[in-house]
Amino acid sequence: MEKKIVSDKNKLFAKVNTECHYLRIKPDSEEYLKVWVKEPTWLQVEQALSSVVNINSKSQDMDLDLNKMYRYMVENFIEKTEPSLTAIDLLRLTPFMGNQLKEILPNPFEDFMGDDSGKE
Repeated sequence: MEKKIVSDKNKLFAKVNTECHYLRIKPDSEEYLKVWVKEPTWLQVEQALSSVVNINSKSQDMDLDLNKMYRYMVENFIEKTEPSLTAIDLLRLTPFMGNQLKEILPNPFEDFMGDDSGKE
């Protein structure tokens, strides 16, 4: 079966524009934090995944550190917020807001665990 080759190469690249999201500050509040999230490139996804794994060269032990991945994602995928917050500020959010933030950030494991539909 003949496969259609992409004609518009711009479809191949991560979006330049960011997507705006609203995070409710508390379950019963009508106030929100506005967050603009960038779409990652494939290399940024790989970097986020590699930040998760820690290997001890002496003991050959391996452990996963999701905190490092979330730090990387906050620092690299959040373009801006309103009101303006630093990456450190974002890491200090309440658990309620942090859970919302995790939902809107790109999930590097999603693409990593996906199928290889491009194989022939």
